[in-house]
This record gives sequence, structure tokens and C-alpha cells, in this order.
Amino acid sequence: MTRAFILLLDSFGIGAAPDAQAFGDAGANTLGHIARWAEGQGAPLTLPNLERLGLGAAAATACGQWPAGFAQRDGFAAAYGAARERSTGKDTQSGHWEIAGLPVEFEWGYFPSTTPSFPQALTDALQAQTGVAGFLGNCHASGTEIINRLGDEHCASGKPIIYTSGDSVFQIAAHEQHFGLERLYRACEAAFELVKPYNIGRVIARPFVGADGNYRRTANRHDYAVAPHGATLLDHVINAGGEVIALGKISDIFAGQGVSRVIKGANNMALFDALLGAADEAGDGSLTFVNFVDFDQSFGHRRDVAGYAQALRELDLRLPEFMAKLRPGDLTVITADHGCDPTWPGSDHTREHIPMLYFGPGVQGRALDVSSSFSDIGQTLAHHLCIPPLAHGRSVL
Repeated sequence: MTRAFILLLDSFGIGAAPDAQAFGDAGANTLGHIARWAEGQGAPLTLPNLERLGLGAAAATACGQWPAGFAQRDGFAAAYGAARERSTGKDTQSGHWEIAGLPVEFEWGYFPSTTPSFPQALTDALQAQTGVAGFLGNCHASGTEIINRLGDEHCASGKPIIYTSGDSVFQIAAHEQHFGLERLYRACEAAFELVKPYNIGRVIARPFVGADGNYRRTANRHDYAVAPHGATLLDHVINAGGEVIALGKISDIFAGQGVSRVIKGANNMALFDALLGAADEAGDGSLTFVNFVDFDQSFGHRRDVAGYAQALRELDLRLPEFMAKLRPGDLTVITADHGCDPTWPGSDHTREHIPMLYFGPGVQGRALDVSSSFSDIGQTLAHHLCIPPLAHGRSVL
């Protein structure tokens, strides 16, 4: 039996990329700075399973420094390394698509970090199509911050909250009861058509619940994304007769292209439970692809170092449950799509190396060279699954 798994820790960078300065990110290091902070708090970032797989060594390969508290220097259980991004951005779609063998070498459109962020013609057209009384926000913002700040006014006025970030994205937040979930989806569908002339990658529906300045986003998020501009690893698996199981927001990121089955989860631990179920069910020739989104949306963008550290500990603690379900012929890679250093100024992603930790029955622990493209991950898995090679990348195993 031959199966493949991608466990993507959204935003888990391991040190600034060589071109980070061009993005204002020289010196960013998501893992390194979290580990240093944790050590300073007297509670070291203890991740025994990830460390055993070679995470610390991969980070040292990427940036020349071992994360604080990582003592293991040899005897690793995975083939470990780091990868640099070839795509021109540091956004979610570019990172995921490049991992799947499709670098994004064109420029997405972005909205400026001004208030208002969106062109008047765009918001006027969206208001006319949706019939709302107007909009709140219209700026760059952290999603959790802006709903708590403007949620009361939104519930009272019926005006949706619109905002963007350093990604190529238009986001609409609305209360599930006061505004209505289906109404929010319809507004996002209208926005998705309207932003096409601006070359925007995604429109995201951000539903939330709560009251009196205390709001929380729900699992009913939905991304309306531009489809990949070419074939990806997911398409190759499907074309070869295999199944692609997409957990979390993976299907949205690929606009459903190359996806057989979609499984959602409210948070990292719910997605981990779903991953365990998929590991039981996935058949020969399958690809299971999970995005653990909390690292990015709940902790990275919010600059919540303590929360990020605790989420890493929680996932590390559960890794043996997944490893116990691997069968002869399985190959898993733990990786990321970009960085989001919670100690860095602002609330946007950071341009960083990502980890590559390949493991499974029969995989020998060894050091890998630094990959010049995330696409090496997709090509490695394509080679493992014995399907036609991708257009980009090289197999590293």
C-alpha cells in the first residue's frame, strides 16, 4: 500500500528567507522567536515528537540557529530539511499551490494599508448588489480584533464588516444570527465577482457569534478562491485514480479542484481527530491533506505568542496517535505555507523558510539540502505515489 499525507501547520515558519528583506521581514523567525520567548518565561517550548523528527535541525539548516531548548543533535527519525518559496508572495494560496507543484510567479492584486482600503467603486457596487446600508471597517485588520471592536455596531446597524490584510484578500465578517449565514455567503459570492478586475485571490466569509463586545468566529468560514492556474499534485492523484481527502480549508484554497472529499473541523484538535479518521479510511494511492489553521488565524495574526506555543505543544502531544496509524508504504510530510511570526510588528505573514519533515515506515532519518522551491514537496510525494511527475520541483527522497 502506498499513501501520502501532508500535515500543514499554517504559518509555521522556521527562519527568514534570503529575500525576506524585500518583504520587510529580515530577521523574522516564527519557531525561533516562540522558543526564545517560552524559554524566557521559564516554560521551554518542549516538542519532543517534532524534535525527534528533526524540527530543530531543520530550523538550524534554514537560519543557522537551533531553537532555544532543542537539545537533540542526531539520531532523527525523519528526513528533515527546509524549503524556500519561489512564488512572488507570502500568502496562503501561493504557499499551498507551490507545495502542490504550482509556483505563483505572477503578482496578485493587493489592497493598500490605508483607511479606506477598498476603492469606492468596489464598495458602491457591492452595496448596490447586496442591499446593505453600508459597511464598517474598510481597512487592514486582524479578524478577531475587528469583530470585537465593531461587532456591537454591526449588530445594531446591519452593516457588514469588511477588511483585508497583507494577503490578496477581501474579507466580510457578519453575525450568524443578526445578519444571517446564507446572506453572508451571498454577499461574498457577489464580492468574488466584483474583485476579479483587481486580481484578488480570495474572498473570505467570516461568520461570528456572540454579543456585547465578546464575539468569536465560527467554523462556518468559507473561502471563495481563484482556481489554480495549472495542474497540481491533487489533480495528478485524481487522474491516477487515487482519492484526495481535503481537511480544513484545503478544498477552499484549491477552489475544489482536485478534491475528492472535504472534511471540516472547528479547530486544530477537531481537525486532528478528523485526520485520525482519514488515516483509517484512506486507500491505496490516496493523498490526505490537512491544514491546521489555528496557528495562523488564532495566534500568528493575533500576535499571541503564548497561544501559538501552547497550540504547538498540543499538536506535538498527539502526533504519536497519528504515527501509530501509518502503514507500510505510507509517507507523511510536516510542513507550512509561510511564516507568521507572533513577535513581529503588524499582523501579517512573514517571508520565511518552511520545514520539511518526511517520515513513515521505512523512511531513514537524514539531513536534506535546502530546497529552492516548496514544489519539491509535491514532487517528492508524486514520486512516492508513482504518479506522473509535476511540472515543477524535484524529489528529495
